[in-house]
Amino acid sequence: MSTPKFAVKAHSFHAELKRRVNAYFEEQGKRPTGNFQLFFKAIAFAVALIAVYVHLVFFTPGIVLGIIESIILGGLVSAIGFNVMHDGAHGSFSKYKPVNVLAAFSLNILGGSSFMWNVKHNIIHHAYTNVDGVDDDIDIQPWMRMSSTQKKYRLHKYQHRYFWFLYALLYILWIFVLDYQKYFKQKIGTMPLKKMHVSDHVVFWAFKIAHLFIFVALPIYVAGFLPWLLGFLVSTLFAGFVLSIVFQLAHTVEHTHFPMPVEPDNRLEDEWAIHQLKTTANFATKNKLISMLVGGLNFQVEHHLFPKISHIHYPAISKIIKQTCQEFNIEYIEYPKMRMALASHVAYLREMGRG
Repeated sequence: MSTPKFAVKAHSFHAELKRRVNAYFEEQGKRPTGNFQLFFKAIAFAVALIAVYVHLVFFTPGIVLGIIESIILGGLVSAIGFNVMHDGAHGSFSKYKPVNVLAAFSLNILGGSSFMWNVKHNIIHHAYTNVDGVDDDIDIQPWMRMSSTQKKYRLHKYQHRYFWFLYALLYILWIFVLDYQKYFKQKIGTMPLKKMHVSDHVVFWAFKIAHLFIFVALPIYVAGFLPWLLGFLVSTLFAGFVLSIVFQLAHTVEHTHFPMPVEPDNRLEDEWAIHQLKTTANFATKNKLISMLVGGLNFQVEHHLFPKISHIHYPAISKIIKQTCQEFNIEYIEYPKMRMALASHVAYLREMGRG
């Protein structure tokens, strides 16, 4: 499938929005990248993950404490992904490129591939959000139907009940299956993977092997197979569910759209920024604890419009974006509570299963 084209407007909403947000940073004398608050959070999460890992592997606790610590470990993996890797991959963690590269590389240590993530997330998902056939994030076929344009199977009638199990499998499938599929097929969904240089191949395989040693071989050798298996499943299933649900609440809820390009010129009806607003939703933006743990990804609207701005600035620029949307009569989708977004996601899955 060729990539769709976005509409071009004479009076661009996006241009005005960028002007206002840029003016905010100039007036405040702030950089759009991370600050001490973000760096401290990143170090705290990294130290906590290492400490929990060391205690689980080398001081193997009893089953109850082991399960609790494994859940915490999974939560820390998610938190580092949201707060460190995500900002680093977008170049917003620091004003220094090497620091951003290092932050993005945390994904490689945790079993994923920063190269695959960059293509799948930064290039494809952020450009063509919720466009079926292009955005790989809504392609969970045949197990789930995430858009009305996707084929419906009989099992989809129950997807609003079993989704939590599939979401929990995300992290395991990601590091052991999906990255390898992309690597060998040289495709992400229907989109070709950008050319990999020798260094990209070396990094891919070196860190896959390193992850297997750190999180599989060494724990089995030190703690034994069954303790490792229990801890590994608990941590990865918990991390998988958290990672999945945060991203799904941002795009697959009742009020978001799933636009498709119109033939013959394969063009989407909206300009890029308006497309992002129609396909993206915020949730629980007043909850500071959620914002801190998920790296501001509950401000998904702000992130999609300004991916190169660090999440620590999202609460401030959200006011500018809301005001601009009101003036241009554009809907700004937001759920005040996380439970409301979750209920809307379940309702949407039920609708897609019955539609």
